[in-house]
Amino acid sequence: MLVIDGYVDLDPTGRPGLGAHLHAQIRVPVIGVAKTAFRGAEHAITVHRGTAVRPLYVTATGIAIEQAARLIANMAGSHRIPDALRRVDRLARGDLHLR
Repeated sequence: MLVIDGYVDLDPTGRPGLGAHLHAQIRVPVIGVAKTAFRGAEHAITVHRGTAVRPLYVTATGIAIEQAARLIANMAGSHRIPDALRRVDRLARGDLHLR
């Protein structure tokens, strides 16, 4: 299973996003976690973590979206962005110090 920063599909009809294209290539479940709402993505489940007011938007393929939302809600970390996603984002931006 992979968790990505972005949407799996962009609307309820299944218009593919980054996660859907990735799933088509590697055939493992993909959970998309987006930080901002995408117009037309009313199918995304909102997840509130910690004391954050703004939600995360979860989409998925290869796994039930409700299960995907629970997994994201229960990931380690007390802030809006799960620790693992925050650390990967830092690595991708070249910050090798993962405090």
